[in-house]
Amino acid sequence: MKVLVANLGSTSFKYRLLDMTDESCLARGAVDRIGEPVSQCSVTIGDWSDSQQQSVPDHGVAVEACLQQLTDPEHGCLSSPSDVSAIGFKAVHGGRISGVHVVDDDVLSAMSEMNSAAPAHNPPYIAAMRTLAEKVSDIPLVAAFETGFHLSIPEARRTYAIPSEWTEALNIQKWGFHGASHRYIATRMSEILGRSDARVISCHLGGSSSLCAIENGQSVATTMGMTPQTGLPQNNRVGDFDPFALPLIMQHTGQSLEQVLQRLANECGLLGLSGRSADIRDIEVAAAEGDARCQRALDVYVAEIRRHLGGMLVALGGADAICFTAGIGENGATIREAVCAGLGDLGIELDAARNADPSTNELGEATVHGEASRTQVWIVPTNEELIVARQCCQLLQANE
Repeated sequence: MKVLVANLGSTSFKYRLLDMTDESCLARGAVDRIGEPVSQCSVTIGDWSDSQQQSVPDHGVAVEACLQQLTDPEHGCLSSPSDVSAIGFKAVHGGRISGVHVVDDDVLSAMSEMNSAAPAHNPPYIAAMRTLAEKVSDIPLVAAFETGFHLSIPEARRTYAIPSEWTEALNIQKWGFHGASHRYIATRMSEILGRSDARVISCHLGGSSSLCAIENGQSVATTMGMTPQTGLPQNNRVGDFDPFALPLIMQHTGQSLEQVLQRLANECGLLGLSGRSADIRDIEVAAAEGDARCQRALDVYVAEIRRHLGGMLVALGGADAICFTAGIGENGATIREAVCAGLGDLGIELDAARNADPSTNELGEATVHGEASRTQVWIVPTNEELIVARQCCQLLQANE
Protein backbone atom coordinates (compact mmCIF):
# COMPACT_ATOMS: atom_id res chain seq x y z
CA MET A 1 0.00 0.00 0.00
CA LYS A 2 1.35 3.42 -1.02
CA VAL A 3 0.15 6.57 0.74
CA LEU A 4 0.71 10.17 -0.33
CA VAL A 5 0.89 12.40 2.76
CA ALA A 6 0.07 16.05 2.09
CA ASN A 7 1.13 19.09 4.11
CA LEU A 8 -0.80 22.13 2.90
CA GLY A 9 -0.35 25.83 3.16
CA SER A 10 -2.52 28.49 1.59
CA THR A 11 -0.14 28.68 -1.41
CA SER A 12 1.92 25.51 -0.99
CA PHE A 13 1.66 21.74 -1.27
CA LYS A 14 4.39 19.56 0.25
CA TYR A 15 4.23 15.81 0.14
CA ARG A 16 5.90 12.51 0.84
CA LEU A 17 5.05 9.21 -0.82
CA LEU A 18 5.49 6.24 1.49
CA ASP A 19 5.47 2.53 0.68
CA MET A 20 3.82 1.05 3.74
CA THR A 21 5.05 -2.49 3.07
CA ASP A 22 8.33 -1.41 4.66
CA GLU A 23 7.45 2.21 5.61
CA SER A 24 10.09 3.57 3.24
CA CYS A 25 9.90 7.03 1.69
CA LEU A 26 9.76 6.64 -2.09
CA ALA A 27 9.60 10.33 -2.95
CA ARG A 28 9.17 13.80 -1.53
CA GLY A 29 8.34 17.05 -3.22
CA ALA A 30 6.71 20.43 -3.07
CA VAL A 31 4.76 22.93 -5.11
CA ASP A 32 5.24 26.52 -3.97
CA ARG A 33 3.51 29.76 -4.95
CA ILE A 34 0.26 28.07 -5.96
CA GLY A 35 -2.07 30.56 -7.63
CA GLU A 36 0.71 32.86 -8.80
CA PRO A 37 1.61 33.22 -12.50
CA VAL A 38 4.63 30.95 -12.03
CA SER A 39 4.82 28.14 -9.45
CA GLN A 40 7.86 26.13 -8.44
CA CYS A 41 7.54 22.33 -8.54
CA SER A 42 10.30 20.20 -7.03
CA VAL A 43 10.64 16.46 -6.48
CA THR A 44 13.21 13.99 -5.17
CA ILE A 45 12.88 10.31 -6.05
CA GLY A 46 15.79 8.24 -4.81
CA ASP A 47 18.98 9.91 -6.02
CA TRP A 48 17.16 11.90 -8.71
CA SER A 49 15.90 15.43 -8.15
CA ASP A 50 14.16 17.88 -10.44
CA SER A 51 12.75 21.39 -10.19
CA GLN A 52 10.54 23.08 -12.74
CA GLN A 53 8.43 26.19 -13.11
CA GLN A 54 4.87 25.97 -14.36
CA SER A 55 1.44 27.46 -13.81
CA VAL A 56 -0.36 25.83 -10.84
CA PRO A 57 -3.62 27.69 -10.19
CA ASP A 58 -4.91 25.54 -7.30
CA HIS A 59 -4.13 22.58 -5.04
CA GLY A 60 -5.94 20.17 -7.35
CA VAL A 61 -3.56 21.02 -10.18
CA ALA A 62 -0.68 20.77 -7.66
CA VAL A 63 -1.63 17.16 -6.90
CA GLU A 64 -1.95 16.43 -10.62
CA ALA A 65 1.56 17.86 -11.14
CA CYS A 66 2.80 15.75 -8.24
CA LEU A 67 1.30 12.57 -9.73
CA GLN A 68 2.83 13.40 -13.12
CA GLN A 69 6.24 13.63 -11.45
CA LEU A 70 5.74 10.34 -9.60
CA THR A 71 4.63 8.51 -12.78
CA ASP A 72 7.35 9.97 -15.02
CA PRO A 73 8.37 7.13 -17.42
CA GLU A 74 12.08 7.65 -16.82
CA HIS A 75 12.40 8.64 -13.15
CA GLY A 76 8.99 7.98 -11.57
CA CYS A 77 8.31 5.43 -8.82
CA LEU A 78 4.65 4.75 -9.73
CA SER A 79 3.30 2.99 -12.80
CA SER A 80 0.05 4.96 -12.57
CA PRO A 81 -1.79 7.30 -10.15
CA SER A 82 -4.01 4.35 -9.17
CA ASP A 83 -0.99 2.93 -7.30
CA VAL A 84 -1.72 5.52 -4.60
CA SER A 85 -4.13 3.98 -2.08
CA ALA A 86 -4.91 7.25 -0.25
CA ILE A 87 -3.94 10.87 0.21
CA GLY A 88 -3.52 11.56 3.92
CA PHE A 89 -3.75 14.97 5.59
CA LYS A 90 -2.39 16.06 8.97
CA ALA A 91 -5.64 17.92 9.63
CA VAL A 92 -5.69 20.35 12.54
CA HIS A 93 -9.11 21.01 14.10
CA GLY A 94 -12.40 19.21 13.53
CA GLY A 95 -14.05 20.12 16.82
CA ARG A 96 -16.84 17.57 17.20
CA ILE A 97 -14.94 15.24 14.82
CA SER A 98 -11.54 13.93 15.85
CA GLY A 99 -9.46 10.84 15.14
CA VAL A 100 -9.10 9.56 11.55
CA HIS A 101 -11.82 9.85 8.89
CA VAL A 102 -12.36 9.56 5.17
CA VAL A 103 -13.04 13.12 4.04
CA ASP A 104 -16.72 13.71 3.27
CA ASP A 105 -19.19 16.58 3.57
CA ASP A 106 -19.65 16.05 7.32
CA VAL A 107 -15.89 16.15 7.96
CA LEU A 108 -15.55 19.34 5.92
CA SER A 109 -18.53 20.86 7.71
CA ALA A 110 -17.01 20.06 11.12
CA MET A 111 -13.72 21.64 10.07
CA SER A 112 -15.56 24.74 8.82
CA GLU A 113 -17.19 25.10 12.25
CA MET A 114 -13.69 25.45 13.72
CA ASN A 115 -12.34 28.02 11.23
CA SER A 116 -12.30 30.75 13.86
CA ALA A 117 -10.31 28.49 16.21
CA ALA A 118 -7.72 27.53 13.57
CA PRO A 119 -7.78 30.39 11.04
CA ALA A 120 -4.28 29.73 9.68
CA HIS A 121 -4.84 26.02 9.15
CA ASN A 122 -8.44 24.98 8.51
CA PRO A 123 -9.49 27.23 5.59
CA PRO A 124 -6.62 26.22 3.24
CA TYR A 125 -7.10 22.54 4.09
CA ILE A 126 -10.85 22.71 3.47
CA ALA A 127 -10.40 24.50 0.15
CA ALA A 128 -7.75 22.04 -0.99
CA MET A 129 -9.75 19.00 0.10
CA ARG A 130 -12.80 20.19 -1.84
CA THR A 131 -10.72 20.76 -4.96
CA LEU A 132 -8.97 17.41 -4.66
CA ALA A 133 -12.25 15.56 -4.11
CA GLU A 134 -13.33 16.79 -7.54
CA LYS A 135 -10.06 16.37 -9.45
CA VAL A 136 -8.76 13.07 -8.02
CA SER A 137 -12.07 11.51 -7.04
CA ASP A 138 -10.76 7.94 -7.45
CA ILE A 139 -8.20 8.33 -4.61
CA PRO A 140 -9.62 8.35 -1.03
CA LEU A 141 -8.81 11.45 1.00
CA VAL A 142 -8.14 10.77 4.70
CA ALA A 143 -8.04 13.38 7.47
CA ALA A 144 -5.95 12.44 10.53
CA PHE A 145 -6.82 15.12 13.09
CA GLU A 146 -4.05 16.38 15.38
CA THR A 147 -6.52 16.47 18.27
CA GLY A 148 -6.99 12.69 18.11
CA PHE A 149 -3.88 11.76 20.10
CA HIS A 150 -5.03 13.90 23.03
CA LEU A 151 -8.47 12.31 23.49
CA SER A 152 -6.92 10.16 26.23
CA ILE A 153 -6.22 13.20 28.45
CA PRO A 154 -8.30 12.98 31.67
CA GLU A 155 -11.34 15.23 31.78
CA ALA A 156 -9.95 17.27 34.67
CA ARG A 157 -7.05 18.38 32.45
CA ARG A 158 -9.23 18.98 29.39
CA THR A 159 -11.97 21.12 30.88
CA TYR A 160 -11.97 24.91 31.19
CA ALA A 161 -13.59 26.55 34.23
CA ILE A 162 -16.48 27.93 32.16
CA PRO A 163 -20.26 27.34 32.20
CA SER A 164 -20.95 23.73 31.29
CA GLU A 165 -23.25 24.68 28.42
CA TRP A 166 -20.34 26.39 26.66
CA THR A 167 -18.24 23.25 26.97
CA GLU A 168 -21.03 20.99 25.73
CA ALA A 169 -22.67 23.15 23.06
CA LEU A 170 -19.56 24.77 21.58
CA ASN A 171 -16.95 22.03 22.04
CA ILE A 172 -14.81 24.44 24.05
CA GLN A 173 -12.13 22.40 25.78
CA LYS A 174 -8.37 21.89 25.77
CA TRP A 175 -8.04 19.90 22.58
CA GLY A 176 -4.25 19.91 22.14
CA PHE A 177 -2.37 19.78 18.84
CA HIS A 178 0.87 18.46 17.28
CA GLY A 179 -0.80 15.08 17.73
CA ALA A 180 1.10 13.33 14.93
CA SER A 181 4.45 14.48 16.27
CA HIS A 182 3.72 13.54 19.89
CA ARG A 183 2.26 10.19 18.77
CA TYR A 184 5.48 9.45 16.88
CA ILE A 185 7.60 10.32 19.92
CA ALA A 186 5.41 8.09 22.11
CA THR A 187 5.84 5.19 19.69
CA ARG A 188 9.55 5.71 19.05
CA MET A 189 10.49 6.22 22.71
CA SER A 190 8.66 3.02 23.61
CA GLU A 191 10.88 1.25 21.06
CA ILE A 192 14.06 2.97 22.27
CA LEU A 193 13.40 2.30 25.96
CA GLY A 194 12.08 -1.20 25.32
CA ARG A 195 8.96 -0.67 27.41
CA SER A 196 5.39 0.43 26.77
CA ASP A 197 4.77 1.95 30.22
CA ALA A 198 7.44 4.66 30.09
CA ARG A 199 6.72 8.18 31.30
CA VAL A 200 7.89 10.51 28.53
CA ILE A 201 7.73 14.28 28.10
CA SER A 202 7.72 15.19 24.42
CA CYS A 203 9.04 18.71 23.76
CA HIS A 204 8.01 19.67 20.21
CA LEU A 205 9.86 22.96 19.83
CA GLY A 206 9.82 24.69 16.47
CA GLY A 207 8.00 27.47 14.67
CA SER A 208 5.05 26.14 16.61
CA SER A 209 5.75 24.58 20.00
CA SER A 210 4.03 22.37 22.56
CA LEU A 211 4.83 19.89 25.31
CA CYS A 212 3.03 16.61 25.92
CA ALA A 213 3.11 14.24 28.90
CA ILE A 214 2.93 10.62 27.73
CA GLU A 215 2.19 7.60 29.91
CA ASN A 216 1.69 4.06 28.62
CA GLY A 217 1.96 5.45 25.09
CA GLN A 218 -0.96 7.84 25.60
CA SER A 219 -1.24 11.60 26.00
CA VAL A 220 -2.20 12.56 29.56
CA ALA A 221 -1.47 16.31 29.42
CA THR A 222 -0.44 18.90 26.84
CA THR A 223 0.19 22.63 26.68
CA MET A 224 -2.01 23.75 23.78
CA GLY A 225 -5.67 24.26 24.59
CA MET A 226 -8.74 25.08 22.54
CA THR A 227 -6.68 26.49 19.67
CA PRO A 228 -3.11 26.33 18.30
CA GLN A 229 -2.72 29.95 19.48
CA THR A 230 -2.38 28.85 23.14
CA GLY A 231 0.29 27.30 25.35
CA LEU A 232 3.92 28.21 24.75
CA PRO A 233 4.85 31.38 22.83
CA GLN A 234 4.94 30.45 19.14
CA ASN A 235 7.04 32.03 16.40
CA ASN A 236 4.38 34.71 15.76
CA ARG A 237 1.44 33.57 17.91
CA VAL A 238 0.89 34.78 21.43
CA GLY A 239 0.57 31.55 23.45
CA ASP A 240 -1.18 31.76 26.82
CA PHE A 241 -2.76 35.19 27.28
CA ASP A 242 -5.33 36.73 29.64
CA PRO A 243 -8.48 37.53 27.59
CA PHE A 244 -9.41 40.34 29.99
CA ALA A 245 -6.52 42.35 28.55
CA LEU A 246 -8.38 42.58 25.23
CA PRO A 247 -10.66 45.54 26.14
CA LEU A 248 -7.62 47.55 27.28
CA ILE A 249 -5.78 46.86 24.01
CA MET A 250 -8.85 47.76 21.95
CA GLN A 251 -9.30 51.04 23.84
CA HIS A 252 -5.63 51.94 23.47
CA THR A 253 -5.27 51.06 19.78
CA GLY A 254 -8.77 51.85 18.55
CA GLN A 255 -8.77 48.48 16.81
CA SER A 256 -11.66 46.04 16.64
CA LEU A 257 -11.69 42.67 18.37
CA GLU A 258 -11.06 40.99 15.04
CA GLN A 259 -8.06 43.22 14.34
CA VAL A 260 -6.55 42.60 17.78
CA LEU A 261 -7.04 38.83 17.45
CA GLN A 262 -5.35 39.00 14.04
CA ARG A 263 -2.33 40.68 15.62
CA LEU A 264 -2.23 38.16 18.48
CA ALA A 265 -2.15 35.36 15.90
CA ASN A 266 0.40 36.94 13.54
CA GLU A 267 2.50 39.64 15.25
CA CYS A 268 3.15 38.24 18.72
CA GLY A 269 5.13 35.33 20.12
CA LEU A 270 8.87 35.48 19.43
CA LEU A 271 8.29 38.04 16.69
CA GLY A 272 6.44 40.42 18.98
CA LEU A 273 8.85 39.96 21.86
CA SER A 274 12.01 40.44 19.80
CA GLY A 275 10.68 43.12 17.45
CA ARG A 276 13.09 41.65 14.94
CA SER A 277 12.29 38.11 13.76
CA ALA A 278 10.08 35.08 14.31
CA ASP A 279 13.07 32.78 13.71
CA ILE A 280 14.86 31.82 16.90
CA ARG A 281 18.17 31.52 15.04
CA ASP A 282 18.04 35.21 14.14
CA ILE A 283 17.00 36.07 17.69
CA GLU A 284 19.91 34.14 19.21
CA VAL A 285 22.41 35.94 16.95
CA ALA A 286 20.97 39.34 17.85
CA ALA A 287 20.88 38.49 21.57
CA ALA A 288 24.56 37.49 21.43
CA GLU A 289 25.27 40.91 19.90
CA GLY A 290 23.61 42.64 22.86
CA ASP A 291 20.01 43.12 21.69
CA ALA A 292 18.05 43.27 24.97
CA ARG A 293 14.65 42.62 23.41
CA CYS A 294 15.91 39.49 21.69
CA GLN A 295 17.46 38.26 24.93
CA ARG A 296 14.15 38.82 26.67
CA ALA A 297 12.37 36.85 23.94
CA LEU A 298 14.67 33.90 24.57
CA ASP A 299 14.23 34.22 28.33
CA VAL A 300 10.43 34.27 28.06
CA TYR A 301 10.41 31.29 25.70
CA VAL A 302 12.63 29.21 27.99
CA ALA A 303 10.75 30.28 31.13
CA GLU A 304 7.44 29.14 29.62
CA ILE A 305 8.89 25.81 28.54
CA ARG A 306 10.23 25.25 32.06
CA ARG A 307 6.92 26.26 33.66
CA HIS A 308 5.01 23.74 31.59
CA LEU A 309 7.74 21.11 31.96
CA GLY A 310 7.17 21.28 35.71
CA GLY A 311 3.48 20.67 35.18
CA MET A 312 4.23 17.65 33.00
CA LEU A 313 6.54 16.20 35.66
CA VAL A 314 3.78 16.53 38.27
CA ALA A 315 1.17 15.01 35.94
CA LEU A 316 3.41 11.98 35.39
CA GLY A 317 4.86 11.76 38.90
CA GLY A 318 8.33 12.06 37.35
CA ALA A 319 9.70 11.14 33.94
CA ASP A 320 11.74 8.29 32.54
CA ALA A 321 12.73 10.39 29.53
CA ILE A 322 12.48 13.89 28.14
CA CYS A 323 12.56 14.07 24.36
CA PHE A 324 13.41 17.17 22.31
CA THR A 325 12.07 17.21 18.76
CA ALA A 326 11.23 19.55 15.83
CA GLY A 327 13.52 22.28 14.50
CA ILE A 328 14.45 24.02 17.75
CA GLY A 329 14.29 20.89 19.88
CA GLU A 330 16.62 18.97 17.58
CA ASN A 331 19.07 21.76 16.73
CA GLY A 332 18.89 24.22 19.62
CA ALA A 333 21.66 23.19 22.00
CA THR A 334 21.48 26.46 23.96
CA ILE A 335 17.70 26.15 24.37
CA ARG A 336 18.01 22.55 25.61
CA GLU A 337 20.72 23.64 28.04
CA ALA A 338 18.63 26.53 29.35
CA VAL A 339 15.50 24.39 29.73
CA CYS A 340 17.34 21.74 31.77
CA ALA A 341 19.54 24.10 33.80
CA GLY A 342 19.43 23.62 37.58
CA LEU A 343 17.14 20.58 37.50
CA GLY A 344 19.63 18.17 39.07
CA ASP A 345 17.51 17.80 42.21
CA LEU A 346 14.69 16.60 39.94
CA GLY A 347 16.97 13.99 38.42
CA ILE A 348 17.52 15.86 35.14
CA GLU A 349 21.11 16.60 34.14
CA LEU A 350 22.57 17.29 30.71
CA ASP A 351 26.04 16.35 29.58
CA ALA A 352 27.38 19.67 28.26
CA ALA A 353 29.67 18.09 25.66
CA ARG A 354 27.03 15.67 24.35
CA ASN A 355 24.44 18.43 24.21
CA ALA A 356 26.73 20.77 22.29
CA ASP A 357 27.81 18.09 19.81
CA PRO A 358 25.37 15.14 19.86
CA SER A 359 26.52 11.81 18.48
CA THR A 360 23.51 10.81 16.40
CA ASN A 361 22.52 7.47 14.92
CA GLU A 362 21.24 6.93 11.36
CA LEU A 363 17.85 8.36 12.37
CA GLY A 364 19.39 11.51 13.83
CA GLU A 365 18.69 10.36 17.40
CA ALA A 366 21.05 10.98 20.31
CA THR A 367 21.24 10.97 24.10
CA VAL A 368 22.39 14.18 25.77
CA HIS A 369 21.93 13.38 29.47
CA GLY A 370 24.77 13.06 31.94
CA GLU A 371 25.82 9.82 33.62
CA ALA A 372 24.25 10.88 36.94
CA SER A 373 20.90 11.85 35.40
CA ARG A 374 17.99 9.70 36.60
CA THR A 375 15.96 10.91 33.62
CA GLN A 376 17.16 10.16 30.12
CA VAL A 377 17.24 13.16 27.76
CA TRP A 378 16.97 12.46 24.05
CA ILE A 379 16.99 14.21 20.71
CA VAL A 380 14.60 12.40 18.37
CA PRO A 381 13.61 13.82 14.96
CA THR A 382 9.86 13.50 14.56
CA ASN A 383 8.14 11.80 11.61
CA GLU A 384 4.60 13.12 11.34
CA GLU A 385 4.17 11.85 7.77
CA LEU A 386 4.83 8.26 8.83
CA ILE A 387 2.20 8.52 11.57
CA VAL A 388 -0.40 9.91 9.15
CA ALA A 389 0.39 7.16 6.63
CA ARG A 390 0.01 4.49 9.32
CA GLN A 391 -3.33 5.96 10.35
CA CYS A 392 -4.51 5.98 6.73
CA CYS A 393 -3.60 2.30 6.34
CA GLN A 394 -5.36 1.34 9.55
CA LEU A 395 -8.53 3.17 8.47
CA LEU A 396 -8.57 1.72 4.95
CA GLN A 397 -7.95 -1.80 6.23
CA ALA A 398 -10.72 -1.45 8.82
CA ASN A 399 -13.13 -0.30 6.09
CA GLU A 400 -12.37 -3.20 3.74
